[in-house]
Amino acid sequence: MRGKKTITTNPDKTRPCPLDKVNRQFNAQQPDQLWVYDFTYCPTWSGMVYVAFVIDVFARRIVGWRVSSSMTTQLVLDALEQAIWQRKPVMNKALTHHSDRGSQYLSMKYTERLAAAQIEPSVGSVGDAYDNALAECVIGLFKTEVINQGGPWKSMREIEWETLNWVHWYNNQRLLEPIGYITPAEAEEAFYANMKTFDKVA
Repeated sequence: MRGKKTITTNPDKTRPCPLDKVNRQFNAQQPDQLWVYDFTYCPTWSGMVYVAFVIDVFARRIVGWRVSSSMTTQLVLDALEQAIWQRKPVMNKALTHHSDRGSQYLSMKYTERLAAAQIEPSVGSVGDAYDNALAECVIGLFKTEVINQGGPWKSMREIEWETLNWVHWYNNQRLLEPIGYITPAEAEEAFYANMKTFDKVA
C-alpha cells in the first residue's frame, strides 16, 4: 500500500513522564515482575487496524491483547485490563509496566489505572526500538507469522480472529529460543512446579 508511514508513537510532552526503570535490561526472575507493552498497525481493505500486546517478560508470554480500528488510549487500556483480569496482579507492588512514550500510555486515564492496580510505570525514549526491544521482537513475530503471511486483509474482524488463534498458539505451542526452546506456558509451569518443590523442602 502506498502512502505516508503510519506513526504509532506520538509523545505528549505536556504530561509528566515516568522514569525508565528497565534500562534495556529485559530480565525477570518470575512471572508478573515485568510487563512490556506496545502496539502495531496492519493495513486492511476497510482501513488501518491496530493490535496491542502486553507481554510478561519472564516467559515472554502474551498476557493481554486488543484489536481496534483506532490507536486511542482505549486500545491500550483494554489490553491492559485483559492482562490484569487474567493475571490478577493487584497488590503486587513488584510488577513494573514498561512502554514507549506514546501519548496513549501517558494519558491520565491509563496512568490512573496503573496506579489503581499498584503497577509501577516505566517509560523508554521516543522512537528508539532498543528501549522496548522485547515487545518489538514479539510484534515482529506477529507481523511475520500472521500479518505478512495471511494478507491481503479485508477487515478488522479477520485480523482479530487470526490474532486470537496466534496468541493461543504462541503461548502454548511455539518454542522460543531465549527461554530454552520451550513454550511460554511450559516455562511458567516449570517455575511454579519448582516453587512447590521448594516449599515442600523448606
